[in-house]
This record gives sequence, structure tokens and C-alpha cells, in this order.
Amino acid sequence: MAADETTADLNTPGENVQINVYRAAYNVAEPDADEEQKIQDAINAYIEPKIGVTVNITDINNAEYADKANLAMANKEVDLLWTASWWGTIGTDLLIQNNAVYDISDLLQSKDGKTLYESMPDWFWKAAQYNDRDYFIPIYKEGAEGYEMKMLKSNVEAANIDIEQLTSNVAAADGPTEKLKAFEPALKAALDTGVKYPFVMAGNMQFYRIYLDKYDFFDQPMMSLLAVDFDKNEVVNPIETQDYADYCKVMGDWAQKGYINVDDELAGVITAASTQTQDWIANLWTAVPNDKESWGRDGNQEEYFVPITKNWGSSHTTLGSCFAINAACDDKTAAACIRFLGLLLTDKTVGNLYTYGIEGTDYHIDENGFVDRTGEGEGKLYNHSPWESTSVKAVTLEAGEPADKVELYDAFNNSAVSSPANGFRFDHTSVDAQYTACLNLLNEYGKSLELGAIVPGDVDAQIADYQKALDTAGYQDVLAEAQKQYEEWKGVSR
Repeated sequence: MAADETTADLNTPGENVQINVYRAAYNVAEPDADEEQKIQDAINAYIEPKIGVTVNITDINNAEYADKANLAMANKEVDLLWTASWWGTIGTDLLIQNNAVYDISDLLQSKDGKTLYESMPDWFWKAAQYNDRDYFIPIYKEGAEGYEMKMLKSNVEAANIDIEQLTSNVAAADGPTEKLKAFEPALKAALDTGVKYPFVMAGNMQFYRIYLDKYDFFDQPMMSLLAVDFDKNEVVNPIETQDYADYCKVMGDWAQKGYINVDDELAGVITAASTQTQDWIANLWTAVPNDKESWGRDGNQEEYFVPITKNWGSSHTTLGSCFAINAACDDKTAAACIRFLGLLLTDKTVGNLYTYGIEGTDYHIDENGFVDRTGEGEGKLYNHSPWESTSVKAVTLEAGEPADKVELYDAFNNSAVSSPANGFRFDHTSVDAQYTACLNLLNEYGKSLELGAIVPGDVDAQIADYQKALDTAGYQDVLAEAQKQYEEWKGVSR
């Protein structure tokens, strides 16, 4: 039956469909059932006349969410649930592997899905797909991945660094390795002025981030071990490339020159909290629509941001927060879930209720028209964040947020370049043992190489040893399976 024919039957005037919704509570230790009921009643009073749907919402303590939501799915007690790609026990990959989520591809193209589908760009949906089918509804927030070097303003000024010239030099550099080298004069100047840790890596391997303009590192756990080469449009082994050797040699050179303190990096002395001190000047930063968010995380210190990569839309950028419909749902219930999400992600009345609660109890609107939850009792009983609730466009902004936040997010997301591998998912089930063995070697060999522990003259030999160990662990099986799946996916998708 065609989608339009199906939805015509489902959208019966005057008929109410109740859906059970599960969501994790991040900001309140123990959700308050009485307040939740009031909010639910307010939502239902608003949405039922519009879409013929009412919701029964269950908020669950974050620590218990995965177990309880999984049990509810198995018992067919939940219709619509919140999830994310990074959730190990109820994440998007696992839900797909277990055939636990409803295929909404046709619904999105029906009249039930029109409002929802048109609420975000096409590439946003493409990035959320599995095997060219839609199963998840991404929450519209920052949906692209890109990287910048954030530079501590006080140390930039103390070292007399011309940040505009530095930014220009990086932009003009030909390729990722040369972009890195453009930072060397600034790192040397910082070291000369007494900065303890010129380049802070916080123990993180960075090749798969720095080289984002050349490769789609489609399997996040594998980091630098698997990627689609943009020029070849095929899956390759990145550590066999000259790019990987060049990167590791730059890191080794920086360590020898004192720009990286490898001992403290590997020992965990240098952490993300290190950027809250004055001991650094440069640290890789994941680009976001409003870069000044970083200032608050780093002890309210002002920073500059120098772009290193473009912003990319790929298979893991839009599923950091999303909704899914239980595969056990009947068609009528699934359509009702889609209609509800169409309102939740576009209508501020629903968005505000679902995110902030009831005005005057859970929050108030300040004199500038922003949401404020700092009053006595406000935000204590009910307190959700937009990133796990609804589109950035469907809520009133909070106090302290920029007035042009929506425009910033639109500009950021609209600037994204869609990777040729956007939508590709690697299923390593058939090579799981080899995959796990390779991950162990990534930490054993990759970390020392990518954090600069290997002097430049020894990098090539160390990479050869790394590759030999990987091959012994079964890496070629993993690579061959990824290549096979990608070629099959291209044949269907292109």
C-alpha cells in the first residue's frame, strides 16, 4: 500500500491515539511524577485537537534509563523513545542490529511526516540513515563535524602573536600537515614566554580529526584505522598513507621541541581540565555554532578560534540525540508518533513544555524574553535541555544564550559539506573478534605515534611494526569486510 493511502486511513478525524514516550532525565536526579503529570496534561490539551494524539510520558533517571527503556521495548510498553549513537546499551547501532526500531522512510514522505521532514535539511536525514532507510528522527542541533584550534587569548597576547596573520597562514596552507606546521611559530613563541604546555592534546589521538577534509573516518571507535578516501571514494587503511606518517612525524618533532609534553599526556596529567589553567596556548576544538561556549568550559577565559577543517555531514554527526519508534508499534501508532514529533520539533508551545515545563512553576521569562530557571524552586522539579528534547528552533532561548542562536545554528549546519560516505554504516559483526583485537592495538601503538612519543626518524619503522601487529590480529579481514560493504552500499545508494 502506498504511503499516502496508508496515512489517509490512519489520520481519522476525531480519533485519538495515545503514545507512550520514554526519555532520560539528565538535569534532575529524581524526576517528579506530580509535576510531570501537569506538564503532560498541558501538552495533551494543546496537541490533541491539532493532531489527534495524546502522550503518556515517562521520565527516567539517566543512570537507569537504558535498562528500563530496553525492558519497556521488549514488553511493548513504549512506542517512542529517546536514544543516541553513543549509548552503548540502547544506542542506534544496537537498536538496528536487534531489529528493534520502526522503518519510518515511507511515513516521512506521507502527509503525516511532511511537517517533521521539512523541519530540517535533507542531508540531516541522510546522515541519520541506515542502509538508505530512515529509522531515527534526529533532534535539530549542531549536526556537522569540523575542527578548529582554540588559542588562549591571554597567552596569544603575551607572546605577541598576530592572530589574524596566523589564521590567514593556516587558511592558505596546502593540506592538513601544512596547516599544522603553520602553528609552529605560535607554539615556539608561547614556549619562549614560559607556557608549560603549548599544545594540549589531553591524551587524545587527533589524526582522524585533523585530516577530516581528506577522509571520512566512518567508524568512530576505529579512529585512524578505517576511512573512506575522498579522492578515491573507497575504503582505505589510513596508517599506510603518507598522510599518517607525515602527521606522526610532525607530532614527534613538536614533542622534541617541547611543544608537546608527551610524558604528561600519556600519564593522564594533562586532561580536558588543563585548558582551565594558563598553562597552554593551543588545543584542538570541535567546532560548534557558538564557539564562545568554550570560554565557560575553560574557566571563563577568552579564546580565539582558527579553523583547520571544513564542517562535514557524515554518518555519525546527526545521531548524537534522536528519537526512535519501537518496531513493535502498529502503523497507526507509528503515524501518531510522527505527527507528535512534527509538532515537538516545530511548535514552541510544545517545545517549551516538553523542555522547560510550565511557565511560572518550572521557569519564568525574564525582562529580555529569555527562559530563566534560577528562581526559587524553578528547575528543581522539571528540567530538561533542548539538545535532548527538541529542535533549537522550537524553544524559547535561555538567559545567557546569544539572541541569534538559531541563525548561528542554521549557518553552521548549512555550511556543512556532505561526505560521499554520508549514510554508510559498517557492520563489523562478522569480523568482531578481529575488530576488537585491532582496537586494542590502536591504544597500544596508535597513541604513542599520534601523541608524539616516537621521534620522527623512527616513525616509519614504528608504523611498520604497528601494521604487522594489526595484520596478525586480523586487520586485513576487517578492512576487506569494510571495503566489501562500502562497495555494495555505493551500488545501492548511487
